[in-house]
Parts: sequence; structure tokens; C-alpha cells
Amino acid sequence: MSNEATPGPGDSQAGSLAPGLLQRKDGVFFDLSLAPQQLRSAVDQLFQSGMLLAGIDYPLFLMTLYHAPAPRTPPKGEAVVRIAASVAPFSPLRRELYEHIKVGGEVADCYFEAVPSSEDSRVPVMRDFDEMVAALWAKGVFYGIDSGVVRAMIASGKAERITVARALPPQPGRDAQLVEVSQGIHRNDAPRERSNGRLDLLSFKNRFPQVKKHARLLYKLPSVPGLPGFALDGAVLPPPPPLEVELATVAGEGTAVERCSDGEFLVAAMEGYLNIDEQGKISIGNKIVSREGVSSRTTGNLKLRAAYEEYGEVQEQRELDGSDITIHGHVYGRLHSQGGTILLHSNLVGGTAVSEQGDIRVDGVASGAVIQTRNGEVRLARAESCVISGTRVVIEHASNCDIIADEVVIEMALGCAVAARTIRIGSAGARKQVELRAFPLVPDLSLLEEKIAGSVARAAQYGQMQRKRQQEIDAIAQLPEVRSYLTLAGQLRRGELVLQPAQQAPYDKLAARIAPVLKEVARLRVEVKQSEILQAQMLSLAEDGRVQRAATAGQSRCWLGLVDGDTIVRSMVVPPGQVKVYDLGPKEIKALLHSAIPVTQMVFADSSGSLDWTYSPPPLDPV
Repeated sequence: MSNEATPGPGDSQAGSLAPGLLQRKDGVFFDLSLAPQQLRSAVDQLFQSGMLLAGIDYPLFLMTLYHAPAPRTPPKGEAVVRIAASVAPFSPLRRELYEHIKVGGEVADCYFEAVPSSEDSRVPVMRDFDEMVAALWAKGVFYGIDSGVVRAMIASGKAERITVARALPPQPGRDAQLVEVSQGIHRNDAPRERSNGRLDLLSFKNRFPQVKKHARLLYKLPSVPGLPGFALDGAVLPPPPPLEVELATVAGEGTAVERCSDGEFLVAAMEGYLNIDEQGKISIGNKIVSREGVSSRTTGNLKLRAAYEEYGEVQEQRELDGSDITIHGHVYGRLHSQGGTILLHSNLVGGTAVSEQGDIRVDGVASGAVIQTRNGEVRLARAESCVISGTRVVIEHASNCDIIADEVVIEMALGCAVAARTIRIGSAGARKQVELRAFPLVPDLSLLEEKIAGSVARAAQYGQMQRKRQQEIDAIAQLPEVRSYLTLAGQLRRGELVLQPAQQAPYDKLAARIAPVLKEVARLRVEVKQSEILQAQMLSLAEDGRVQRAATAGQSRCWLGLVDGDTIVRSMVVPPGQVKVYDLGPKEIKALLHSAIPVTQMVFADSSGSLDWTYSPPPLDPV
């Protein structure tokens, strides 16, 4: 490229070449002050006029016509670039050497056949690259000639068909991407270190990482547009637009999109656990959500302080300890809640579900499992061969299960052993020759009855003391001197008698002698009153005890809507002092329901009918 202030004396005048082409003594130049489209038009006029560019610099020629930037004019003079040595004619006879050009699709082929010798020489006629450029342009190939291949083929003189030009396909750009920027969101599957320094190979160090508020999670890497291509006819082939992605499409609850000077980021709007749903949305919350299941490969044993939701399975021998636990897959391992609800949407097979303070619900089938809550309700759709305990147990269909609770409600029970203060079974029967056994738990009223008897006995003692003191008072009142004083004092008090001065001294002496006796009578009367009060209190306590005894006994009920198979109902006395009868381990529950201890009393034994029984204790002796 050269910059010259004014055209040289050897430049061709306007009209000899189309605007954009300048022919000088040292070559043919492009005028870069014109747009590439104008330059292509000038070249087309040149080639259509039967001329060619001799000594063409094809790479520079192609670059200028199709890849040059916008036209520019320097502050001084013009901008030109030399693209050929000269302009020369392209004779029709020479054109015949390039008749075998075939253009199809994105390539142009040419068959180089052997050429004859010239009439005045035995040397074969040679093809020329400059002529090939002009011939291809006449065929509509304005772009993509492989100058190196064509020149080599011409130099070899071989007879062969080769591809002489190719279209330039567009170059794709870079799609926008979401890049992780926080290392804290990655899991750490290293074995957990115990307090004694040893490693727990069944647990991972940090399977569910937490993130801090305002922590950057993702960065949007902007897209980069691609580069256009060119067809053989010079048409621009636009690149496919790069795919865009918006952080808002992956921003879930607890996250926010922030646009900063250094880019666009997805940040945590709160502190919590990072969760990614099936649609790829990222959310931050107080609940852990997992979709990989609980196994030795994925999570190991888990001990969590947060609520946990699992969409996979909990495999055998795996332990999950947390608060609120929700499992969508099957459970074969052990679940333990420190104080929350356990919700299983599928089956519980051979595993355990234990809650210290909360309800347990299984929507699927519970089979060969242990289900216990120390303070809550157990609600099952179907249970087979399970050990179940809780404050209240509700089951749609139970078969061959051992159940103990304060209250049990079952729509259909077959071959089960059920113990509760209140039992309500819609349909009861045997299963494989194993009868249904119901044990309504009746309270041990002996301590309460002892308190009632003690209150009655003490009331009797106070009544006896009252009568004894009254007898002593009556005996003192019958003494002659006391009786005379009391009579005289009564007349004086009522005004029926007035003492003379001579009578006052003997009366005072009598009163002095009677005073100790009257003081004793007053004391005895106080004791009589106290005995009456204490006797009434003891009788009231005894009556309260009777009411409490009747109310406690009335809590024990057994209702069987339909008996269809061998069914036995025996009342079982609850050991005194045991508040939660169901707070037992699985082995203790089995032993209680299947052994001869404690002693039971027959209530019902039949294979048909119904039962509505309420416990009524033996009557107490009247007071």
C-alpha cells in the first residue's frame, strides 16, 4: 500500500479503467477511498471487457475486495494498494484453454487436460494463473480461488481435474455461557472426620454446601458474534447468531441478578443451602433438596440440621438423620428425625422411620419396617409385617403388624396384634390362620383406689374423733356445779335475773371455780369443729378420686365394626407409672404383644359379629 499526494504522470486517465482502478508505470492499483463494492464493480468491468490483470497478487486482491474495512481517506493524498503488474488482453484463443471449468454449489472444478504444442514450437502451450482468475470471474466465481493449488497444477502440466475454488463458510461465534465463580458451592466428598480424629468412611465431609448472603454464584460470559463467509459469487454468508442466555432464567427463590461494572452475576439473596431443580433453576433456601438418592456412592450417611427433601431412593444400611424429612423415592435404609415430620411418598421396605417429636406419613406400602414416633401421629396407607407405635396410629389396611399406641384407628386389620387405650377397627379378621388380637389397655387403678380408701379411712377417723370430743363436752355439761352456773349465767344474760350486791361475791367465786372447766369445753368444741372440716375434706377427696377413677377407666375402649375371622379381644392392664405405653423398642413391643405377661382378661372371642366395649372397673364400697 502506498500513499501519494497526487496521481503520477504515468497514471491512466479517467475512462481507460473504471473508477477504483489506477494503472501506473509500476503496476495496477486499487483506490482505497472507494468502497469494496465499487472496487468489485470496476474489476467486473475490466474482466467483461476482455482484459485481465497480469501478475495479480491474488491474496491481496481478494482481501481488498471482500475483507477490507470501510473506505478511508488519509489527511493528505489518496490511499492505494498495488494488486497487479499491468492490464493485459485475454484473447479468445487463450480462453479456450479454460473451457472445462464446472461450478457447482460451494466449489468450482477445472479439468486440466494436456494442451497441444504451438505451431511454431514443440513446447506445449502453458496455462496462466492470471488467465484462470479472469476465466473463473467470467464463470461467476468471484471469490475463493486456491492460488497455491492452481499455480502448482499449472506448473506440473498434468492432466487432472481439481478443485480450483471454494466458498468460505461462515465462522460461528461463541455462545453466551454461565460460568461458576464461587468455589464454595462445590461439594466435598472427602470422608468426614470424627471428633476423635478418625475418618468416617460412610459419610462425606460436605455433601450439601451452604452459601453466604451476597455470594456470587454464576457469571454471564457474554456472547461473541461470528465472522461472515463468502460464496463463490462473492455473496456474504452471515454466521449463525450466537445463543444468548439470561441469568434470570436460572434465578430461583433466594437468588438475585446483579449487573456490575465487571459483568452480570447471579448472587445469593440469603444465606442457606444451594438447590438446583430439574429445569436447572438455582435457589437458596433453608431446605436441602437432593435428586441423586442416599447411597454409599452419592451421599453416604447424612446427619443434617436442616429440612431435607430427596427425590431418589434411600438404600439399605444408609442412615439419614435430620429434622423434617421428605422422600419421594423408595426407602430401604434408616430415617431418624430429631423433631420434625417424616413424609414418604413411595414405599418403606425393610427400613426404619423414627421421629422424636413429629408425625410420620407413608403414602405407599410399608413392608417389614419399623415406624415409631414418641410424640406424634403415624398415618399409613398400607402396612405389612411392620412394628408401629405412636401417640395415634391411623392405617387404611394393616396385615400381620404389631401396633401399640394411645389410639389406633384401622379400616381393615388382618392377623395383627393391636394394643391401645382406644381401639377402633372397621373390619377385623385373621390372616393365614393367625387370629387378630386386640388388647385394649386398661389403667391400673390400684394406686388411685388406695388413695380413695385412705381418704375414706381418715374421714372415718375424723368422724370418730368428732363424736368422742362431743361426748366429753356433754359429760362436763352434766356436772351439778357446771349445770348450775350455766343455768344462772343464761338467766343473767337474758335479763331474767338480777344479782343483789350480797349475791355478787358468791357468784364471782363460782365463776372462778368454773372458768378452767369452761376453758376445756371451749377447746373441745374447737377440736370438734376441726374434725368436721377435715372429715368433709377427706370425703371430698374420696369423691374426686371416684370421679377420676371412672374417667380414667372410661378412656379404655374397643370398637370392632365387623368381625370376619378369628378375633380375640383381651384387656391388658397398663403397668403403673408408665405414662406412654407405646414408648418401647421394637423387641419390647413384640414381647408385650406375644407373651403371657402381663396377665390379660378375656373380653371377646369369636369369628363374626361386632363389639363396642368400654372398660368399667369393679364398684367401690360406699362411703
